[in-house]
Amino acid sequence: MSDIQPALRPHPPEDEDGPVGGMPNTATVAYAGRSLWLARFDRFASRVTRWAGTPTAFCVALMAVAAWALCGPLFKFSENWQLVINTGTTIVTFLMVFLIQQSQNKDSVAVHLKLDELLATSQRASNRMIGIEALDEQELQRVAAFYARLAERAKAGNLTSEAAQKVAMGRDMAKCEDRSEPASADTRLRTGPANAPS
Repeated sequence: MSDIQPALRPHPPEDEDGPVGGMPNTATVAYAGRSLWLARFDRFASRVTRWAGTPTAFCVALMAVAAWALCGPLFKFSENWQLVINTGTTIVTFLMVFLIQQSQNKDSVAVHLKLDELLATSQRASNRMIGIEALDEQELQRVAAFYARLAERAKAGNLTSEAAQKVAMGRDMAKCEDRSEPASADTRLRTGPANAPS
């Protein structure tokens, strides 16, 4: 029976993930063990940042400040009394910066991945825009200027929608249709199962 199993595979073992790789299988024990500390920190950071944005957290902070203010006459508004609120708020702010930044980083990566998926599956969108967040500021300004010029030409009526697509994609769409050349990686990515005609 084991001799038949490899024949049932749709791809050879070295190409299991396809030409562009595959999604990680997060349900396996190996994956959970590999990122156990990171997963725990991620869950902790997510819970703390979600709780910090609730009315309950605001009320707790407000009550702490009110209790500190009411204790002022007791301590004769001394420097030590002021030091308590200064030190406490500094420590909380310092730690919250890292927790909030971790949550924002994760959310940002998730949003970029969703946008990349939309770009990869859309026939009209350019795959060159995938991963554009890794460009430096100067390169991003060049891309923004290119699309601004493209928009101006479209508003002036000098650019049809089909021509705009060709310019934005940076390739001649008729090239793969008219010639018997192998499709580029950009074309192969667009003609996956998600874009197959129903």
